[in-house]
Amino acid sequence: MKLKFPIVIILVLFILWGSACRKDFEYAPSDGHLSFSRDTVYLDTVFSNIGSSTYTLKVYNTTKDDVLIPYIGLRNGPDSYYKLNVDGKVGNSFTDIPLYAEDSLFIFIETNVTALPDETLQLLYTDAIQFDTDIHQQEVTLVTLVKDAIFLYPKKDANGENETIELFTQEDGSKVFVEGFDLKDDQLHFTNQKPYVIYGYASVPENKELVMDAGARIHFHRNSGILVKPTASLKVNGTFSNDRDQMEGEVIFEGDRLEPSFSNTPGQWGTIFISSGSTQNSIDHLTIKNAEIGIYVDGNIENDTISLEINNSQIYNSAIHNLWARSSTITAKNLLLGSSGSSSLHCELGGRYEFTHATIANYWNGFRTGRALILSNYGSMDTAAGADLIQADFRNCIIDGNSMSELMLASNKENIFNYRFQNCFLKFRETDSQDETLYNFEGPAFENIILNGNPDYFNPSDNDFRIGLDSDVINKGSIPIAQEVPFDLLNSTRTSAPDLGVYQAIAKIE
Repeated sequence: MKLKFPIVIILVLFILWGSACRKDFEYAPSDGHLSFSRDTVYLDTVFSNIGSSTYTLKVYNTTKDDVLIPYIGLRNGPDSYYKLNVDGKVGNSFTDIPLYAEDSLFIFIETNVTALPDETLQLLYTDAIQFDTDIHQQEVTLVTLVKDAIFLYPKKDANGENETIELFTQEDGSKVFVEGFDLKDDQLHFTNQKPYVIYGYASVPENKELVMDAGARIHFHRNSGILVKPTASLKVNGTFSNDRDQMEGEVIFEGDRLEPSFSNTPGQWGTIFISSGSTQNSIDHLTIKNAEIGIYVDGNIENDTISLEINNSQIYNSAIHNLWARSSTITAKNLLLGSSGSSSLHCELGGRYEFTHATIANYWNGFRTGRALILSNYGSMDTAAGADLIQADFRNCIIDGNSMSELMLASNKENIFNYRFQNCFLKFRETDSQDETLYNFEGPAFENIILNGNPDYFNPSDNDFRIGLDSDVINKGSIPIAQEVPFDLLNSTRTSAPDLGVYQAIAKIE
C-alpha cells in the first residue's frame, strides 16, 4: 500500500492538469470588444527607401473568456508599405490568433516606403490594422510622413562589395580605406530642393569644389561622411534664419534617422574630413550634430594657406571631438562648439588658429577625458611627433564646461608654443600636475580674463548656450574686436557693448 499511494496522487494530478489544459483549446469567437494601447500609431518621419524603427501596439482581451481572433491584417493588403510581426511571424495578414482571457498581445510594426510619386517631396502615408471582419471588425490607424530624398552611395563590384576610397595615410605609411565614392560633376552642387542621404564617404575629387546652398539638408548613414581631397574645396553657403525652429537658411548635417529618439544620439555618422592640401574651404551658417567627429582638419604647418574658414556655425553632440585640427590654419568667428564625448575643440601638432567670439563649452552628460579646449604642439597618437604652434588666439571667447578645468595647454618644450587669450572667460582649477608657466594668468598671454564666473546659460545640457541677464560675461568684450564681428549668432548687434561668446545676453522666458 505504501507504494500505491504516491501513484494515486500522481494520477489525480495528471487528470486535473489534463482537464485544465483542455480549456486552452476552447475559444470564444472574437466579438469586436478588443481594446488597444492606442487608436492610432504614428510612425515618425522616414526617408523613402529607409526602413523605420519598430513600433509597438498592444491588444487587450479584457473579458473572462479566451478568444480567437479570426483575422489580423493590413487594410492595403500585400501592397502595403507596412509590415507586421504577430506572435513571432512577419507578414501583412494572419488568421486564427488566440488571445487568452484578461491577457494581451503585442504587434510590432515597421514601414519602408520604396518610392514616392513623381515630383512629390513628402507624403503622408496611411494604412490600418484590421481585427476581425464584417460587423465585428475593429481598426487601428497607421500614419507615417515619408520624405523624398536624393541618395548618394558607393557602387558595388562584381562580388557585391561596395567600392572603397582612401581616407588618409597613417604616420607609419599605411593607408586607411573606407566605403565611399567620388562625387560626379553633376553631384557637386547640393541645393535645398530635397534632402540628401549619403551612404559611405562622398569624396570631393581633386581640383573640384562641392557647393551647398542655404537651407540644404544633408543626412549621413552610419560610418558615412564627406572627404575633401587635396586641392579640392568645400563651400557651405548657409544664411541667417529668421525662424529659430525651422532654420530655413541654415545648412544642417546630421544622421539619417529622423525619429525623435535619435535627435540627440551622438556618433550616428562619421565626420567631415578635410585633407591636407585642400584649399579655400569656407563654411557659413552650418549646424553639425551627432557625428563621431564633427570636422577633422588635417593641415600642413609649412603651408600658411587657410585650411578652413568657419563662421556663424555650431557643432555639438559629437561622440569624440566637435572640431579636431592637426597642423592646420583655421579662422573662426561666431562659432559654437558645444558638448562632445571628449573635447569640444582639439588642436594638436601645432598650427595657426584664430577664434573670435567663440563659445567653446562642454557640458557632456557622462564621463569624458578631454577638456573643452586642448592646445598642443605634438600629436595625440604619436607624442614623439612635434610641430610649431605658431598662433592660437582666442578673442572675446568663452571656454567653459561641467568639469573642474576646461583648458589644457600641452607643450613638448621643443617646438614653438604661442597662444593668447584676450577678453575671455575661462573655467580653470589649478592642480599640482600642471605646468605653472603655461597658466600664468598674470602674464602677457592672458589679457582681461574672467576666471570661473557664472555664464548663466539657458540650457547647457541641451546645447542651448544663449546667455541670460545674470551672466558674468556681459559687456566684457573688447569693442574693437567685436567690430570685426558686429552681429552675434542671432543677428543681434554687439558693437557698442559686446558680451563674450557667440551670443549677446537676452532675458530668459519662464
